[in-house]
Amino acid sequence: MSFFVGEGLVGEGNEVAHIDLLIGSKDGPVGHAFANALATQTAGHTSLLAVVTPNLVAKPATVMITKVTIKGMRQAVQMFGPAQAAVARAVVDSVAEGVIPKDKADEYVIVCGVFIHPAAADDNKIYQYNYEATKLAIKCAMRGEPKIDAILAGRDQKHPFSPQ
Repeated sequence: MSFFVGEGLVGEGNEVAHIDLLIGSKDGPVGHAFANALATQTAGHTSLLAVVTPNLVAKPATVMITKVTIKGMRQAVQMFGPAQAAVARAVVDSVAEGVIPKDKADEYVIVCGVFIHPAAADDNKIYQYNYEATKLAIKCAMRGEPKIDAILAGRDQKHPFSPQ
């Protein structure tokens, strides 16, 4: 497999976290997307590395891309603060727990789309929900979940943000 795909939605209200991610080798399509995300910044869509703390980058190296245009310093600080810490910790914990093989931590990179609602206010919820959503997305990616039978069985379920 050239890369793994995962998704996680956790939480409620304006602090809800929705993570979309790709995991793959540095020399494959995810590696190219990773480099492109860092090299092509645009106003309101700043990509950043997930760091556990300054000068301690997560491994596999993870680039976070915004799924909503950042329009002010409050949103920027939420992305560069609780969301960044949550994603980094989820990645590192996934390695520590064996979900991502430790021997692949230097070979793989992650591209992680992060949603922060413009009206989100509770930094603790932003952290907790993004941590849980990132761990869920990583677990699903690495296990190839959901399986097609589960998708087919649930295809009639209502999407929580759909009017129908």
